[in-house]
Amino acid sequence: MKVLILAHGTRGDVQPYAALALALRQAGHHALLAAPAASAALAEPYALPFAPVHDGPNTLLDDPRIRTAIETNYRGLAGKKIALQVMRAGRALMARVFTDMVTIATNDTGDGIGGGADLVVHGPSIPGHRIAEALGVPSVAALLQPVWVPTASFANPMIPLPLPRALNRASYLPFRAMLRSFGAVADTTLDLPRRRGRHDFLRRPDGGPATVLHGFSRHLLPSGADYPPQVHTTGFWFLPAAPTWSPPQELAAFLAAGPAPLYIGFGSMAGTDPHRIGRVVLDAVRLTGMRAVLVSGWGGIAVDDPPGLPEEVFVLDQAPHDWLLPHMAAIVHHGGSGTTGAALASGRPQVICPFVADQPFWAARAHAAGVAPAPLPQRHLTAEKLAAAIRQATGEHAMARRADRLADAVRGEDGTKNAITVLESLI
Repeated sequence: MKVLILAHGTRGDVQPYAALALALRQAGHHALLAAPAASAALAEPYALPFAPVHDGPNTLLDDPRIRTAIETNYRGLAGKKIALQVMRAGRALMARVFTDMVTIATNDTGDGIGGGADLVVHGPSIPGHRIAEALGVPSVAALLQPVWVPTASFANPMIPLPLPRALNRASYLPFRAMLRSFGAVADTTLDLPRRRGRHDFLRRPDGGPATVLHGFSRHLLPSGADYPPQVHTTGFWFLPAAPTWSPPQELAAFLAAGPAPLYIGFGSMAGTDPHRIGRVVLDAVRLTGMRAVLVSGWGGIAVDDPPGLPEEVFVLDQAPHDWLLPHMAAIVHHGGSGTTGAALASGRPQVICPFVADQPFWAARAHAAGVAPAPLPQRHLTAEKLAAAIRQATGEHAMARRADRLADAVRGEDGTKNAITVLESLI
């Protein structure tokens, strides 16, 4: 089976797709990952076939307006205005991304995939179903958040307003407009008929329901999610540490020198003042009296370089979650889907400080599952509040036991294996 995987976004967005590509290769299939050029480092350690595309909306992340919007979760009139501006700018940039992906899909890449794919797997922001239609092969939408397929069980996690249960299913309708926005780039790039429903990746070209993969765990969803049978919630897709990876000597020495530290990292999320967040985090660590590993990521946390840091704090750019997180006492993070899944699999309690988008949803679900204190939104974060949440996460034995049990369930799902079983059934 030859699978073309189309992914876009930040490193955390792309990593699960790299995990799926790796699992496909290990299962004896061909897989080509087309993703932003900046995420090529995800594929290199595993020798995964990789086709770089334009970085698209990622280039907007350093815009001060975007940082403000992320920090406030697009709240207020100004936030809504920025959201519209981002959508307009993002659409133009995604057109460049899509053009690159069409070129990859219709030309032989040397791995026997491009121009000869049996199946196209794509993220929600990419109208990959239209590329598959042009190739005459099936497409599968691979979704990392439960925001695209309507359910009456819970409201769309991207709607930051409380809604009566009767409106749960209707709350997913605004995202059809977003699908049209994303899908419109295909109309000017591909020579395909402008059929009704062409922008809806939840439908096949013949109008029937399309196969959908949910790359997250059913154990974290509210009960009673009434997804149709073509929607498969497989479990999280974890990218294992590369076989050649080993921890830096300094990190190994730090871990061995004392009790289990905290993990503190906010991924690619960056508000208006990462240095303020850095000061809050360092003050919170001091108040708890614990040690900590600070993972700087793409700028969510900024701290002074050693020797200005206390010896109880170790600053790290990044490390494989499956290796690092089990060494921690608790995981403090932003609530992205991938990091939440990795934290769950580690069996450690969490403290989630969400910024934007689906992060408040995952934070609320981790709290509902009893493996994290109440969410601490970034806009309200203080050293005292963070220290109190850390003390709760590391001091409640019942929370630790629940985290350990949930880890067994999450790891037992084997999300990539389940996803491959579904993909194989289509060919």
